[in-house]
Amino acid sequence: MDQNAEILKNAISGSLKIIEQDREKEIISRRFGLTGTKETLEQIGEMLSITRERVRQLEKAILIRLQISAEENQIPELAAAEKLLIRNLTEVGRIAKLNDLADKIYGRPTTASEKTGIYFIATFSKNLTIIEENDKYYAAIGIHDYGNSKEVRERVDEIVKLIRENKEPMTLEEIDNKLNYEHPDHIKAVASISKLLATLNGLWGLAKWPAVNPKNIRDKIFVILETKKEPMHFSEIAKEIKDSNFKRKNVTIQAIHNELIKDSRFILIGRGIYALNSWGYKKGTISEIIKSILEKSESPLTREEIVKQVLRVRKVKETTILLNLQNKALFKKVDKNSYTLAK
Repeated sequence: MDQNAEILKNAISGSLKIIEQDREKEIISRRFGLTGTKETLEQIGEMLSITRERVRQLEKAILIRLQISAEENQIPELAAAEKLLIRNLTEVGRIAKLNDLADKIYGRPTTASEKTGIYFIATFSKNLTIIEENDKYYAAIGIHDYGNSKEVRERVDEIVKLIRENKEPMTLEEIDNKLNYEHPDHIKAVASISKLLATLNGLWGLAKWPAVNPKNIRDKIFVILETKKEPMHFSEIAKEIKDSNFKRKNVTIQAIHNELIKDSRFILIGRGIYALNSWGYKKGTISEIIKSILEKSESPLTREEIVKQVLRVRKVKETTILLNLQNKALFKKVDKNSYTLAK
Protein backbone atom coordinates (compact mmCIF):
# COMPACT_ATOMS: atom_id res chain seq x y z
CA MET A 1 0.00 0.00 0.00
CA ASP A 2 1.15 3.56 -0.76
CA GLN A 3 2.73 5.31 2.24
CA ASN A 4 0.18 8.16 2.25
CA ALA A 5 -2.69 5.69 2.06
CA GLU A 6 -1.18 3.74 4.95
CA ILE A 7 -0.89 6.89 7.08
CA LEU A 8 -4.54 7.77 6.50
CA LYS A 9 -5.74 4.22 7.06
CA ASN A 10 -3.91 4.03 10.39
CA ALA A 11 -5.38 7.37 11.50
CA ILE A 12 -8.90 6.18 10.73
CA SER A 13 -8.35 2.86 12.51
CA GLY A 14 -6.78 4.57 15.50
CA SER A 15 -9.68 6.98 15.75
CA LEU A 16 -12.29 4.25 15.59
CA LYS A 17 -10.55 2.45 18.49
CA ILE A 18 -11.49 5.38 20.70
CA ILE A 19 -15.16 4.56 20.08
CA GLU A 20 -15.95 1.75 22.48
CA GLN A 21 -19.50 0.71 21.52
CA ASP A 22 -19.97 -1.23 18.32
CA ARG A 23 -23.23 0.57 17.57
CA GLU A 24 -21.48 3.92 17.70
CA LYS A 25 -18.70 2.66 15.44
CA GLU A 26 -21.39 1.50 13.04
CA ILE A 27 -23.04 4.92 13.05
CA ILE A 28 -19.82 6.80 12.33
CA SER A 29 -18.67 4.33 9.67
CA ARG A 30 -21.98 4.54 7.85
CA ARG A 31 -22.39 8.31 8.20
CA PHE A 32 -18.95 8.97 6.72
CA GLY A 33 -18.99 6.07 4.27
CA LEU A 34 -15.74 4.70 5.67
CA THR A 35 -16.46 1.19 4.42
CA GLY A 36 -18.87 1.96 1.61
CA THR A 37 -21.57 4.45 0.64
CA LYS A 38 -22.43 7.34 2.96
CA GLU A 39 -25.82 6.85 4.56
CA THR A 40 -28.42 9.30 5.78
CA LEU A 41 -29.67 9.67 9.33
CA GLU A 42 -32.93 8.04 8.25
CA GLN A 43 -31.20 5.01 6.70
CA ILE A 44 -29.07 4.40 9.78
CA GLY A 45 -32.05 4.92 12.08
CA GLU A 46 -34.09 2.32 10.21
CA MET A 47 -31.19 -0.14 10.34
CA LEU A 48 -30.71 0.33 14.11
CA SER A 49 -34.42 0.77 14.88
CA ILE A 50 -33.91 4.24 16.39
CA THR A 51 -35.12 7.68 15.35
CA ARG A 52 -33.33 10.00 12.94
CA GLU A 53 -32.87 12.52 15.75
CA ARG A 54 -31.30 9.90 18.01
CA VAL A 55 -28.78 9.04 15.29
CA ARG A 56 -27.92 12.74 14.94
CA GLN A 57 -27.43 13.07 18.72
CA LEU A 58 -25.18 10.02 18.86
CA GLU A 59 -23.12 11.19 15.90
CA LYS A 60 -22.58 14.60 17.49
CA ALA A 61 -21.58 13.05 20.83
CA ILE A 62 -19.13 10.66 19.17
CA LEU A 63 -17.44 13.46 17.22
CA ILE A 64 -17.12 15.55 20.39
CA ARG A 65 -15.40 12.63 22.14
CA LEU A 66 -13.07 12.23 19.17
CA GLN A 67 -12.24 15.96 19.24
CA ILE A 68 -11.41 15.77 22.94
CA SER A 69 -9.28 12.66 22.37
CA ALA A 70 -7.44 14.41 19.52
CA GLU A 71 -6.77 17.49 21.66
CA GLU A 72 -5.43 15.30 24.46
CA ASN A 73 -3.20 13.40 22.00
CA GLN A 74 -4.96 10.10 22.71
CA ILE A 75 -4.92 9.14 19.01
CA PRO A 76 -1.19 8.71 18.25
CA GLU A 77 -1.80 7.81 14.60
CA LEU A 78 -3.51 11.16 13.99
CA ALA A 79 -0.35 13.30 14.10
CA ALA A 80 1.14 11.79 10.94
CA ALA A 81 -2.17 12.15 9.06
CA GLU A 82 -2.52 15.81 10.10
CA LYS A 83 1.05 16.51 9.00
CA LEU A 84 0.33 14.88 5.63
CA LEU A 85 -2.86 16.89 5.09
CA ILE A 86 -1.33 20.20 6.20
CA ARG A 87 1.72 19.72 3.97
CA ASN A 88 -0.47 19.16 0.93
CA LEU A 89 -2.81 22.02 1.82
CA THR A 90 0.15 24.38 2.19
CA GLU A 91 1.21 23.54 -1.36
CA VAL A 92 -2.18 24.48 -2.85
CA GLY A 93 -3.04 27.66 -0.97
CA ARG A 94 -3.95 26.41 2.55
CA ILE A 95 -7.44 25.20 1.60
CA ALA A 96 -8.80 22.86 -1.06
CA LYS A 97 -11.88 21.06 -2.26
CA LEU A 98 -12.05 17.62 -0.72
CA ASN A 99 -11.95 15.93 -4.14
CA ASP A 100 -8.86 17.85 -5.24
CA LEU A 101 -7.02 17.30 -1.97
CA ALA A 102 -7.73 13.57 -1.95
CA ASP A 103 -6.54 13.12 -5.53
CA LYS A 104 -3.37 15.08 -4.76
CA ILE A 105 -2.53 13.02 -1.70
CA TYR A 106 -3.17 9.68 -3.36
CA GLY A 107 -1.66 10.77 -6.67
CA ARG A 108 -4.63 9.39 -8.63
CA PRO A 109 -8.42 9.65 -8.90
CA THR A 110 -9.76 8.56 -5.52
CA THR A 111 -12.75 6.51 -4.46
CA ALA A 112 -15.66 7.90 -2.45
CA SER A 113 -14.52 6.09 0.71
CA GLU A 114 -10.96 7.45 0.35
CA LYS A 115 -12.33 10.99 0.12
CA THR A 116 -14.67 10.59 3.07
CA GLY A 117 -11.87 9.01 5.10
CA ILE A 118 -9.88 12.24 4.76
CA TYR A 119 -12.97 14.29 5.61
CA PHE A 120 -13.59 12.12 8.69
CA ILE A 121 -10.09 12.79 10.00
CA ALA A 122 -10.42 16.53 9.41
CA THR A 123 -13.79 16.65 11.19
CA PHE A 124 -12.29 16.23 14.66
CA SER A 125 -8.74 17.45 14.05
CA LYS A 126 -7.88 20.59 16.03
CA ASN A 127 -5.48 21.68 13.28
CA LEU A 128 -7.89 21.42 10.37
CA THR A 129 -11.08 23.18 9.28
CA ILE A 130 -13.88 21.59 7.28
CA ILE A 131 -16.37 23.30 4.96
CA GLU A 132 -19.59 21.34 4.66
CA GLU A 133 -21.02 20.98 1.18
CA ASN A 134 -24.24 22.79 0.27
CA ASP A 135 -25.67 24.74 -2.67
CA LYS A 136 -22.97 27.43 -2.39
CA TYR A 137 -19.84 25.54 -1.36
CA TYR A 138 -18.03 22.32 -2.20
CA ALA A 139 -16.88 20.09 0.64
CA ALA A 140 -13.45 21.40 1.54
CA ILE A 141 -10.64 21.17 4.08
CA GLY A 142 -8.34 23.93 5.24
CA ILE A 143 -5.58 24.62 7.73
CA HIS A 144 -7.24 25.84 10.92
CA ASP A 145 -4.72 28.63 11.46
CA TYR A 146 -5.92 30.10 8.15
CA GLY A 147 -9.46 30.45 9.49
CA ASN A 148 -12.44 28.58 10.86
CA SER A 149 -15.38 27.45 8.74
CA LYS A 150 -17.26 30.75 9.08
CA GLU A 151 -14.20 32.84 8.20
CA VAL A 152 -13.43 30.74 5.12
CA ARG A 153 -17.00 31.00 3.86
CA GLU A 154 -16.85 34.78 4.32
CA ARG A 155 -13.69 34.90 2.18
CA VAL A 156 -15.44 32.88 -0.53
CA ASP A 157 -18.48 35.18 -0.43
CA GLU A 158 -16.21 38.23 -0.65
CA ILE A 159 -14.65 36.98 -3.89
CA VAL A 160 -18.05 36.07 -5.37
CA LYS A 161 -19.39 39.55 -4.53
CA LEU A 162 -16.38 41.27 -6.12
CA ILE A 163 -16.71 39.32 -9.36
CA ARG A 164 -20.48 39.82 -9.49
CA GLU A 165 -20.08 43.58 -9.04
CA ASN A 166 -17.36 43.65 -11.70
CA LYS A 167 -19.90 42.18 -14.16
CA GLU A 168 -17.24 40.38 -16.19
CA PRO A 169 -14.56 37.72 -15.55
CA MET A 170 -11.39 38.69 -13.71
CA THR A 171 -7.87 37.31 -13.50
CA LEU A 172 -6.41 36.30 -10.14
CA GLU A 173 -4.11 39.32 -10.34
CA GLU A 174 -7.09 41.65 -10.84
CA ILE A 175 -8.86 40.10 -7.85
CA ASP A 176 -5.65 40.34 -5.83
CA ASN A 177 -5.44 44.07 -6.55
CA LYS A 178 -8.89 44.53 -4.98
CA LEU A 179 -8.54 42.21 -1.99
CA ASN A 180 -5.99 41.69 0.77
CA TYR A 181 -4.31 38.30 0.15
CA GLU A 182 -0.71 37.22 0.54
CA HIS A 183 -0.61 35.57 -2.89
CA PRO A 184 -2.97 34.99 -5.86
CA ASP A 185 -2.68 31.24 -5.19
CA HIS A 186 -4.59 31.79 -1.95
CA ILE A 187 -7.36 33.51 -3.90
CA LYS A 188 -7.47 30.58 -6.32
CA ALA A 189 -7.74 28.11 -3.45
CA VAL A 190 -10.59 30.00 -1.78
CA ALA A 191 -12.46 30.69 -5.04
CA SER A 192 -12.27 27.01 -6.00
CA ILE A 193 -14.53 26.15 -3.07
CA SER A 194 -17.43 28.19 -4.46
CA LYS A 195 -20.10 26.47 -6.55
CA LEU A 196 -21.12 29.92 -7.78
CA LEU A 197 -17.80 30.50 -9.58
CA ALA A 198 -16.10 28.93 -12.58
CA THR A 199 -12.73 29.45 -14.24
CA LEU A 200 -11.44 29.13 -17.79
CA ASN A 201 -8.22 30.28 -19.47
CA GLY A 202 -7.05 32.12 -16.36
CA LEU A 203 -10.31 34.03 -15.88
CA TRP A 204 -12.71 33.70 -12.95
CA GLY A 205 -16.39 34.52 -13.24
CA LEU A 206 -19.86 33.48 -12.17
CA ALA A 207 -20.68 29.88 -13.09
CA LYS A 208 -23.66 31.11 -15.12
CA TRP A 209 -21.41 33.21 -17.39
CA PRO A 210 -20.65 31.48 -20.74
CA ALA A 211 -17.22 33.16 -20.89
CA VAL A 212 -15.92 30.93 -18.07
CA ASN A 213 -18.45 28.09 -18.16
CA PRO A 214 -19.66 27.52 -21.75
CA LYS A 215 -22.33 24.83 -21.82
CA ASN A 216 -23.27 24.66 -25.50
CA ILE A 217 -21.49 24.86 -28.85
CA ARG A 218 -22.40 28.50 -29.45
CA ASP A 219 -20.94 29.60 -26.15
CA LYS A 220 -17.75 27.65 -26.82
CA ILE A 221 -17.41 29.32 -30.23
CA PHE A 222 -17.86 32.70 -28.55
CA VAL A 223 -15.15 31.93 -25.97
CA ILE A 224 -12.70 30.83 -28.69
CA LEU A 225 -13.23 33.98 -30.77
CA GLU A 226 -13.17 36.23 -27.71
CA THR A 227 -9.89 34.62 -26.60
CA LYS A 228 -8.23 34.77 -30.03
CA LYS A 229 -9.53 38.30 -30.67
CA GLU A 230 -9.36 37.85 -34.43
CA PRO A 231 -11.60 36.43 -37.20
CA MET A 232 -11.27 32.68 -37.75
CA HIS A 233 -12.35 30.08 -40.28
CA PHE A 234 -14.98 27.69 -38.92
CA SER A 235 -12.60 24.74 -39.34
CA GLU A 236 -10.00 26.55 -37.20
CA ILE A 237 -12.65 27.20 -34.55
CA ALA A 238 -13.51 23.48 -34.50
CA LYS A 239 -9.83 22.60 -33.99
CA GLU A 240 -9.47 25.12 -31.15
CA ILE A 241 -12.50 23.65 -29.39
CA LYS A 242 -11.06 20.15 -29.75
CA ASP A 243 -7.74 21.31 -28.24
CA SER A 244 -9.41 23.34 -25.45
CA ASN A 245 -10.05 22.67 -21.76
CA PHE A 246 -13.82 22.55 -22.26
CA LYS A 247 -15.62 19.69 -20.56
CA ARG A 248 -17.29 18.52 -23.77
CA LYS A 249 -15.30 19.23 -26.90
CA ASN A 250 -16.07 16.42 -29.36
CA VAL A 251 -18.00 18.41 -31.94
CA THR A 252 -18.04 18.14 -35.73
CA ILE A 253 -16.97 20.90 -38.11
CA GLN A 254 -20.47 20.88 -39.62
CA ALA A 255 -22.04 21.41 -36.19
CA ILE A 256 -19.73 24.39 -35.64
CA HIS A 257 -20.69 25.87 -39.01
CA ASN A 258 -24.39 25.41 -38.33
CA GLU A 259 -24.18 27.23 -35.00
CA LEU A 260 -22.16 30.08 -36.51
CA ILE A 261 -24.92 30.65 -39.06
CA LYS A 262 -27.72 30.66 -36.46
CA ASP A 263 -26.24 32.99 -33.83
CA SER A 264 -26.37 36.75 -34.39
CA ARG A 265 -23.19 37.20 -32.32
CA PHE A 266 -21.18 35.77 -35.22
CA ILE A 267 -20.70 37.62 -38.52
CA LEU A 268 -19.55 36.01 -41.76
CA ILE A 269 -16.84 38.32 -43.13
CA GLY A 270 -15.21 36.11 -45.73
CA ARG A 271 -15.25 32.60 -47.18
CA GLY A 272 -16.04 30.57 -44.05
CA ILE A 273 -14.42 33.24 -41.87
CA TYR A 274 -16.34 34.55 -38.88
CA ALA A 275 -15.93 37.40 -36.41
CA LEU A 276 -17.86 38.74 -33.42
CA ASN A 277 -20.39 41.46 -34.13
CA SER A 278 -19.09 43.28 -31.03
CA TRP A 279 -15.89 43.95 -32.99
CA GLY A 280 -17.78 46.30 -35.31
CA TYR A 281 -18.48 43.87 -38.13
CA LYS A 282 -21.91 44.04 -39.76
CA LYS A 283 -23.98 41.67 -41.86
CA GLY A 284 -24.64 42.32 -45.53
CA THR A 285 -23.20 41.87 -49.00
CA ILE A 286 -20.13 43.81 -50.15
CA SER A 287 -22.39 46.10 -52.17
CA GLU A 288 -24.50 46.79 -49.09
CA ILE A 289 -21.37 47.57 -47.08
CA ILE A 290 -20.14 50.00 -49.74
CA LYS A 291 -23.57 51.64 -49.90
CA SER A 292 -23.59 52.10 -46.12
CA ILE A 293 -20.11 53.67 -46.24
CA LEU A 294 -21.09 56.14 -48.97
CA GLU A 295 -24.35 57.03 -47.22
CA LYS A 296 -22.40 58.13 -44.18
CA SER A 297 -19.95 60.20 -46.20
CA GLU A 298 -20.74 63.86 -46.91
CA SER A 299 -18.72 63.78 -50.13
CA PRO A 300 -17.55 61.23 -52.74
CA LEU A 301 -14.87 58.81 -51.61
CA THR A 302 -11.83 57.60 -53.47
CA ARG A 303 -11.58 54.00 -54.50
CA GLU A 304 -8.72 53.51 -52.05
CA GLU A 305 -10.74 54.93 -49.14
CA ILE A 306 -13.72 52.71 -49.95
CA VAL A 307 -11.50 49.63 -50.10
CA LYS A 308 -9.87 50.59 -46.81
CA GLN A 309 -13.20 51.01 -45.01
CA VAL A 310 -14.68 47.78 -46.41
CA LEU A 311 -11.62 45.78 -45.29
CA ARG A 312 -12.21 46.97 -41.75
CA VAL A 313 -15.45 44.98 -41.61
CA ARG A 314 -14.91 42.27 -44.21
CA LYS A 315 -12.08 39.88 -44.94
CA VAL A 316 -12.25 39.77 -48.74
CA LYS A 317 -9.96 40.40 -51.65
CA GLU A 318 -9.56 43.97 -52.91
CA THR A 319 -10.63 42.89 -56.39
CA THR A 320 -13.98 41.71 -54.97
CA ILE A 321 -14.63 45.20 -53.60
CA LEU A 322 -13.64 46.86 -56.89
CA LEU A 323 -15.94 44.54 -58.87
CA ASN A 324 -18.87 45.50 -56.64
CA LEU A 325 -18.09 49.18 -57.23
CA GLN A 326 -18.84 48.65 -60.91
CA ASN A 327 -22.54 48.21 -60.12
CA LYS A 328 -23.85 51.34 -61.89
CA ALA A 329 -27.33 50.85 -60.45
CA LEU A 330 -25.90 51.55 -56.99
CA PHE A 331 -22.71 53.55 -57.44
CA LYS A 332 -21.74 56.51 -59.62
CA LYS A 333 -18.21 57.37 -60.65
CA VAL A 334 -17.78 61.14 -60.32
CA ASP A 335 -14.21 61.35 -61.59
CA LYS A 336 -11.35 59.03 -62.44
CA ASN A 337 -10.97 57.75 -58.89
CA SER A 338 -14.00 58.80 -56.80
CA TYR A 339 -17.45 57.32 -56.21
CA THR A 340 -20.79 58.33 -54.76
CA LEU A 341 -24.24 56.77 -54.61
CA ALA A 342 -26.23 56.57 -57.82
CA LYS A 343 -29.34 58.77 -57.79
